[in-house]
Amino acid sequence: MENKKHESLELDGKIALVTGGTKGIGKAIADRLTAAGAKVIVTARNAPAEMKAEQYFIAADFSTSEAVNTLGAEVLEKFGTVDILVNNAGGNGNPRGGFSMLTDEHWEHTFQLNVMSAVRLDRILLPAMIKQNNGVIIHVSSGVGQMPFWEFTMPYAASKAALNNYSKSLSSEVAGKGVRVLAISPGVVKTSGMDAFLQNLAETMKISSEEANQLLMNTIGGVPIGRLAAPEEVAELVGFLVSPRASYLTGANYLVDGGAIPLA
Repeated sequence: MENKKHESLELDGKIALVTGGTKGIGKAIADRLTAAGAKVIVTARNAPAEMKAEQYFIAADFSTSEAVNTLGAEVLEKFGTVDILVNNAGGNGNPRGGFSMLTDEHWEHTFQLNVMSAVRLDRILLPAMIKQNNGVIIHVSSGVGQMPFWEFTMPYAASKAALNNYSKSLSSEVAGKGVRVLAISPGVVKTSGMDAFLQNLAETMKISSEEANQLLMNTIGGVPIGRLAAPEEVAELVGFLVSPRASYLTGANYLVDGGAIPLA
């Protein structure tokens, strides 16, 4: 999906950090911010085969505090600050099959990856934003944080609900210090990660890929708009939220789910 409207360079001179930025939603966000003129730092476990010339890669594993702290220190050393932080790194690698399948380790790992990685990186980079009285933090959550499905799974949904609460709380604290904090909650997005999730679901429940996809659709009650989201559609919202056009927005959580979650 192409949209040339964002190529106005409204983020020219801005430094952005996108975690988990080499695939899926993260890559789409990184490319969207790059197209708007930002210098974008991209992180992931492994370097991508190709990157845009305006992007800078740093390898990072967000499952440990040491790795996140090292990343934050490297970013500050090389760039001094960031104007835009998109906490997109996360995941749901837990076994399917319900509560009885989940150990303490599954719960702890999921919260470390989906909540504490964002908390730690915010802790490191937020002071520089406050010092310059300007910055935007985006927490990439999930629709299941508001409407959980036990099949997909409890720790992941609970961790995203915690991320939503944390994001709202942080936004209230720093709103008067020039920093805006927002969350976005994508629904079902067509990515390689979603494909892997469905494959895992099919293998765990011993069903076909088609049955796994149908189970997902049945569980969420369908998507009123009639299709899955493209990563670029999620990225377009982020591009707006971090821009000067959204200067009055903070503390909100935006669903990007095609109308799937029945909230008023």
